[in-house]
Amino acid sequence: MDLDLKDIEKAAKRLEATIHRTKIESSKTFSDMTGAEVYLKFENQQKTGSFKIRGASNKIAALVERGEIKAAVASSAGNHAQGVAYASHVHNIPATIVMPKSTPIAKVSATEGYGARVVLHGDCYDDAYNKAVEIQEKEGATFLHPFDDFEVMAGQGTIGIEILEDLPTVDMVIVPAGGGGLLSGVAACIKQINPRVQIVGVQAEGADAISRSFNEKKMIVTDTATTIADGIAVKAPGEHTMEMINKYADAVVTVSDAEISEAILLLLERTKQVVEPAGATTLAAVLNGRVDVKDKKVVCVLSGGNVDVSFIQRIIDLGLVSRERKLKFRTTLLDIPGSLEHLSKVLSDSSANIIMVQYDRWSADLDPNEAIIHIACEVGGKEHGEKTVKALERNGYTVIKE
Repeated sequence: MDLDLKDIEKAAKRLEATIHRTKIESSKTFSDMTGAEVYLKFENQQKTGSFKIRGASNKIAALVERGEIKAAVASSAGNHAQGVAYASHVHNIPATIVMPKSTPIAKVSATEGYGARVVLHGDCYDDAYNKAVEIQEKEGATFLHPFDDFEVMAGQGTIGIEILEDLPTVDMVIVPAGGGGLLSGVAACIKQINPRVQIVGVQAEGADAISRSFNEKKMIVTDTATTIADGIAVKAPGEHTMEMINKYADAVVTVSDAEISEAILLLLERTKQVVEPAGATTLAAVLNGRVDVKDKKVVCVLSGGNVDVSFIQRIIDLGLVSRERKLKFRTTLLDIPGSLEHLSKVLSDSSANIIMVQYDRWSADLDPNEAIIHIACEVGGKEHGEKTVKALERNGYTVIKE
C-alpha cells in the first residue's frame, strides 16, 4: 500500500477549517551560522501546540464521513492526546485519552480542556496503551493510532503541501522522527510533487529506531528510548511509516540531547520561539553538520512547542553547558574561614558570575580540615571559561570540570 498524493490533498481540504496554516520564515542568524538559506516552519504555533492535530483531525473526519466512529480512544502522554481531544470536540465525538499516572498535570488539564475524558493508568506508555485497548473493546470506541495509520500520515503530510506552496524553490526539508508519521507523510507528499527536494529525518541519539532501521535496511526495535525529546522517544517505529520512509526519505540522522538543548536555547534567544525538544532536533541537525546544507534552501520543521514549564530550566541549563556559557567544576578548599571568600574573589576578578555553590565535607578521600566545593558560574563562552580555569589554577586550585 502507498500513501498517495491525492489522499494528502484530500486531507488538506478536510483540515482547512480546523487548523492554522503555520508560517515559514527565513532566519538570517541560522543562515549565517550554516552557509545555507535556513527557513523555519513554525508548527509549534499550531492549534494544540503541535502538528499532531493534523493527523488526528484528518483521521476522525474521514471516519465521520464513512460513518465508522461513535467514540474515540487513544493512549498518549503528550501531543497526540491533545490532537485527538481537539479533533473529537470539533466533530462532537466523545473521546477518552489514557495517560500514564506520571503525566504532568498541565498536560492532563490541557487534554481535559479540549473536552476529553482522561484516564490515568500505569507507569508508562505501554500500560496506557493496554488500558486504551481494554476501553476500546468494552465501549466499542475507535482506537486512534498516533502514527502507524495512512490517514494519520496523510494529515501530517499536509505540511509538505504548505512548504512547497510557500517556498517552491526549497532544496531540502528536515523533519523530526519518532514513530515516523510526520516524516513519512511529509516525505511522501513532497517527493510525489517534486522528487528533486531532499527529505531528511532526525532522531535523538537515545531513541534511534528509525535511523537504525533506515540505515541498516531492516526493521529494528530498540530496548530503550531515553532522551529529553519525549515527543519522539519511540522504541518501535510503525510498519507502514517505515515502509514510506524507506521509499521516500533520502536520509535519517541523529543528534544528541546536548545539541537539542543548544538549539532550543538559540531558538529562544534569536527567534523568541518556545520549541519542544522533539521539534528542535531539525535545527540541531543543521547547526551541528549532520546534514550538508551549504548553499541550499533548507526548511526545518519545528514540530511542536509543548514544553512543561518545570522542564524549561533543565533544558536551558543543558544548552548553556553545551555552548560553554556555564562552567561547572569542583575543587578542594581548606575548611577554614576565608577560604570561600578567596575563591570567590578569583572568580570575581575573572568576571565569572557564581550561580551555585555546594559543599561536600564527607568524602572518604578528604583530610579532616578539607572540603570539596562544587561551583557553577556563568561565563561569556569557551574562551572566557578557559581563562577563568587558568586563573584558578594560578592561584593554586585544582579544577575538575563537571
